[in-house]
Amino acid sequence: MLSMFLLIVVFWISRAYVNVALNKPAYQQYPLIPGDDTYDASNAVDGRKSNLHLLGGQCAVSGIGRTTATWWVNLTSIHSIHRITIYFRTDKFDSFFRTILAGELLGFSVYVSNTTDRSQGTLCFTDDNFTINTIPPVFTTNCFVHGQYVIYYNERLPGVVYPDGYARLVSNYLCEVEVYGCPVTGFYGSNCSIPCPDVNCQYCHIETSTCQGCKPGYQGHHCELECDRGSYGIGCNETCGHCRDISQCSHINGTCLTGCEAGFKGDVCKSDCDSGSYGVDCNEICGNCLNESQCSHINGTCFTGCNAGYEGDLCKTQCNRGSYGYECNETCGHCRNKSYCFPINGTCLTGCDVGYEGDLCKTRE
Repeated sequence: MLSMFLLIVVFWISRAYVNVALNKPAYQQYPLIPGDDTYDASNAVDGRKSNLHLLGGQCAVSGIGRTTATWWVNLTSIHSIHRITIYFRTDKFDSFFRTILAGELLGFSVYVSNTTDRSQGTLCFTDDNFTINTIPPVFTTNCFVHGQYVIYYNERLPGVVYPDGYARLVSNYLCEVEVYGCPVTGFYGSNCSIPCPDVNCQYCHIETSTCQGCKPGYQGHHCELECDRGSYGIGCNETCGHCRDISQCSHINGTCLTGCEAGFKGDVCKSDCDSGSYGVDCNEICGNCLNESQCSHINGTCFTGCNAGYEGDLCKTQCNRGSYGYECNETCGHCRNKSYCFPINGTCLTGCDVGYEGDLCKTRE
C-alpha cells in the first residue's frame, strides 16, 4: 500500500511541472547537414520522441569529426527550473547505442544560463562517472535554478587523457530535451501555484521557496532592501544616469523622476543631447561654432572656436562694431558707416568713405 502511495506521489509531481522548452528556439554547433531539417536543432524540442533513429527526423545531430558539441534551447524568458530530461539517440537498439554512440556522449555537461555563454551560467550536471555500459539512454537531472538557456555541451581537449570508453570525438545525439519548471516567475511548489514568500522575490527555489533572485530594484537575502542610491535594476547592477537629482533615480528602472542634468536626455538620462543642442532638456541651440559637433552638449561652449563674424565662448555674439572675420581679428575698412561693416567678411554694405573703394573699402582711389 505504501509503495502504491509513493508511486502516485511521484507520478503527480512528475506531471505537475510544465515542459517550458517545448517548441522553443534551439541551436546547435556544427549541424550534420546545414539546412536539412532531418537533423535540425529544433527536433530536440518538438515534443516527438517515438523514433530515436538517425533518419527518424526527430533528433538533433551534429557533424562528425568535431572536438566540441554544443546545443542549446532558448526558453525566451527566465524560468524557475526543476529538472531536465534528455532522450539520446539509440537507433532503437541498446547494443548499438552502447557500442557506437555512447562513447561520443560520455563526459557531457548540462548548464543553465541567462545567456548563450555557459561559463556565465550554473553547471547542473557533468558526467564524470558514466561508462558506455551505464550511461542511460534517457537521462534526468534535477536543477533547481532559474535561467533562460539550457545548454548541452561536450568536448575532447587535446592533451587530456580520457577514461576508457570515451570516443576521440563528440557529437550531439539529442532526440528530445525536456525542461520542466514553472511557466511564470514568482511562484514555487509542485504545481507552481504558491507565491514566493518574499514579496520582492522574482525567482525562488522551486521546492524550498528560498529566494534565488530579486525583482529589479531590490536586494538582500529576502529582497527587503531597495538598491543603494545611484543604482537600480536586476541585482542593483545598473548605475543611474545623469539625473538632475540622483536621489530621484528610480531604483527599479533608473528613470530620472525630476529630469536630467544639463546636456543629457532620455528617461534614464544616459544619452547626450543631439548634435547642435545643449543644456537643460537639450532646449538650447548651439551658436555659430566653427564645427557644430564641437559644441559642448552641457553648456554650449564651442571647443574649436567660432565661425567668422562671431565671438565668445558660445559664439552667439557678433563681432563688435568695427571688426569682423575669424575671432573678430580683422578691422573694418573705411565704410561710409562702420555699423554696416558685415561682421563675417568685412564687406561695407553702404559703400565707402570718400577716397576709398572696393568691397572692403581698404583701397584708396
